[in-house]
Order: sequence, then C-alpha cells, then structure tokens
Amino acid sequence: MFNELRKYLKKPELYAPSSGKFWDDEHISKGMLEAHLAPHRNAATRSHDFVDKSVEWITSIAPPIKFQQLLDLGCGPGIYAERFHKAGYKVTGIDFSKRSIEYAKKQTLLNKSNIQYYYKDYLTIDYVEQFDVITLIYCDYAVLSISDRQKLLNKVYQALKPDGKFIFDVFTPSMRKPESRSWYYSEKSGFWSDKPHICFEAVYQYDDDDKTELTQTIVITEDTIHCYNIWNHFFTRESLVSEIEPIGFKSLEFYGDVAGKEYSDSGETICVVLTK
Repeated sequence: MFNELRKYLKKPELYAPSSGKFWDDEHISKGMLEAHLAPHRNAATRSHDFVDKSVEWITSIAPPIKFQQLLDLGCGPGIYAERFHKAGYKVTGIDFSKRSIEYAKKQTLLNKSNIQYYYKDYLTIDYVEQFDVITLIYCDYAVLSISDRQKLLNKVYQALKPDGKFIFDVFTPSMRKPESRSWYYSEKSGFWSDKPHICFEAVYQYDDDDKTELTQTIVITEDTIHCYNIWNHFFTRESLVSEIEPIGFKSLEFYGDVAGKEYSDSGETICVVLTK
C-alpha cells in the first residue's frame, strides 16, 4: 500500500485518470445526490432560488411556445429538468450518474412530467436536428479537455434544429486556485468514504495551452487507496470565441451568469448563448 500511495503523492501527468469511480461510486453518489437536492447550497447544483431565476430567464430568451424540445445535458436528479417541464418544454435529460438518473426517473413518474431520462455520457450523443434548446449548466463544459469540448460542440450543433440555442456557463480565470496540498483525518463516514479515512488533497496547475487545473483527492482507508482527479479549465470571452467560431454557430451572446446577468470582464462566470 505504501508504494501505491507514493505514486499518487506527486504531480500526475496531464489528464491522468482517476483510479476509482466517482459518479457511480456507491457511497460518493449518495453524497452527490444529497448535494443536488439541498435547496440552499451552491454544491452539485446551484441554490434552487437561483435555478428558478435561471429557468425564468431561459424561457424569456427561448420561449417554449417556439422552442419546444429541450435537452438538458448533465441533468443530475432533474432539478432543472422538472422546472423546464413546468415552464412548458418537452424535456430530455442525460447524466452519467446512475443514482441521479434513477432518482430523476422516480420523480418524473411521481410528478407525471413525462421527462425522458437517459443514463449515458453526453459525449456519446448522436442526435440530428432534434432539439430547439440544449443546456449544460454549472460549468460542466470546463471539465472537458479541448478535444472533448470540440467534440461536444460539434455534437450539439448537429443535435440542434436550425435557429436552436445552446446555453452553457463556465468559470473565468478569477476562480483559478493556487497550487496547494493539505490533508485531514475523518474518524467516521464523510463525503469520500463510509469508513474512517485520510484524505490528501492537492491543487495542481499545468502549463499546457489550455492552462489546465487539477483538483486531486486521495482517499485512504484501512484497506484501500483511491485517487480522484477532477480536471478544470477557465475562460475569457476571447478564448471562448476562438474555440466556438469554427463550429459554425451564426451568433454568440455573452452574459454574466445563466440567469441573464449583464456580462462583465471582472465576473466569476460567463454564460454563453449560441444560435445555430
């Protein structure tokens, strides 16, 4: 175990994979679902008050009477999807957490909202001119490498009907963290494990063209070691334009957040609205 731990306690190669599950880990996925459902936390989902404002704004720029079919990428347990349905959209949701999708499916039966949910990686979608609106909310776009972002943009473009809109948000460089290392011991169950455990946490910055950031958590129990690598990227308006323009969208609009706040160069987030 010592040799296994030692290999993790150094800066990993760019895009080194996690050693354990994250989205579908039996214990971690419980904590993620709880974070999604907590109404006042900006955790896995933003606070539900903000979600309400966000849905209200999206319906104002893409009214469901005209933009009926909506695809919610990274939909989690359906916090946005259920609100989109109530606003008048016909909703499809995709997420890579089995627990979240199972919860969302139960809610759509309970609420009789008839939302179609799919447990899959949204990079594998293959729709052709099927949706009027596609959303990817809470900076999920930024966890992808540049090659995967280009892949996603092309798939989204293909999936949108003419004049359809892709709405997503990202963090700006003001949210970049300094490199750091820390650790703590938990005597009982915590987010990362249901057993007593030690967590080594680190933030690493990379000098690649994409200025990639890694948040790494190494979780050690009496019997196991798991390493979770969460990659992130940060964007300016200019960097977004440079990677989006070649895809062929006919218009790009920028806002300060996904509730329609006015764009500012000093903001923490940027919301992008692309029209095919």
